[in-house]
Amino acid sequence: MISVLHNQRVLLGVTGSIAAYKAPDLASKLTQAGALVDVILTDSAARFITALSFESVTGRRVHTDLWAADAHVQHIGLAEGAALLVVAPCSADTLAKLAHGRADNLLTITALAAHCAMLLAPAMDGGMWLHPAVQANLQTLLQRGAHCAGPAAGRMASGQTGIGRMLEPAQLLGHIRLALGAGGVLAGRQIVVTAGGTHEAIDPVRLLTNRSTGKQGFALAQAALDLGAQVTLISGPSALETPEGAVRIDVQTGQQMQRAVLQAAATADALLMAAAVSDYRPQTTAPQKLKRSATATTLALEPNPDVLAAVVAQRAQGGWPRVLVGFAAESENLLENAAAKLRSKQLQLVAANNISEPGAGFGTDTNRVTLLDAQGGVEELPLQSKALVAERICARVAALLQ
Repeated sequence: MISVLHNQRVLLGVTGSIAAYKAPDLASKLTQAGALVDVILTDSAARFITALSFESVTGRRVHTDLWAADAHVQHIGLAEGAALLVVAPCSADTLAKLAHGRADNLLTITALAAHCAMLLAPAMDGGMWLHPAVQANLQTLLQRGAHCAGPAAGRMASGQTGIGRMLEPAQLLGHIRLALGAGGVLAGRQIVVTAGGTHEAIDPVRLLTNRSTGKQGFALAQAALDLGAQVTLISGPSALETPEGAVRIDVQTGQQMQRAVLQAAATADALLMAAAVSDYRPQTTAPQKLKRSATATTLALEPNPDVLAAVVAQRAQGGWPRVLVGFAAESENLLENAAAKLRSKQLQLVAANNISEPGAGFGTDTNRVTLLDAQGGVEELPLQSKALVAERICARVAALLQ
């Protein structure tokens, strides 16, 4: 379940394109996320995919006929209460009809009756996407407030290669979350999130790092986006997918992390420092691979910069960011160590977790977190997904900013 989608009624318009085969997967993902999905299938789309495909994954009736005898003013009923109208795939023909206010099928007439936001996922072959008429129609819709996701470049059904492929359902789900969260409690706020561990080179092959995977930091970025924030995600080396809508800055070392954080935090409303920056780095980095020796080897280390302390010093001069959230991953004396960090780093909130507990350490999809605030409050969260932990932290940040 995804909170921003839970019990939200999403209209999914499917038009005539070979990309229609991706639409049932999108409908399934939306349904699994908790949305109520009403599919409107055009006659052309029905040549590529059947209504039964959608009814099987949504558990809801598919709408195809503008003149259905069992539905009173069907398009009004579909439009009322809808949170979002998604047209995926959106063909060149439907794009033109929407731009010019045509009302010759159930999808286009419902679009005229709907008062919700509209998200277009174009799909068309060859050079159609770049045709001036198509681009003019798109600009008309964008000026009216519509959102556009894609298209992507790649191989077309015709065998040509170019721009025109519909985005994959997982990518579209990110764009849908962005559209639904646009008016959230963090709308207009600049949030900086750090994630993952850092790499400190010993030689061209070896490095010092830690077990952080970045999962909690990436979940925080997604949760902030779901609440309408503009998010900058500063990440150590990670293979995780960037949440749709986040501006990602990749860094390697603790020093690079500090430079990126100080620059981004200077204009941010809040900094959520979830990254696990290596405490030490080698004093020197060997230019060539160090060869194995039969004797013991000593590696001289020096402290890495304290990123949060540098932000506190910068904030003392300029006042930004307003809210600082730290993370304390401990293996003993959890609350004592977290409280000490809260005071020493002048944080508004610290999220503490015991990495030795099952399901709460590095690399897991769950976490057990205790939140300590500057007023002495302590909130213990149960073992739950990192996504839910992130949502609770972002809700606390929103309250602090208000």
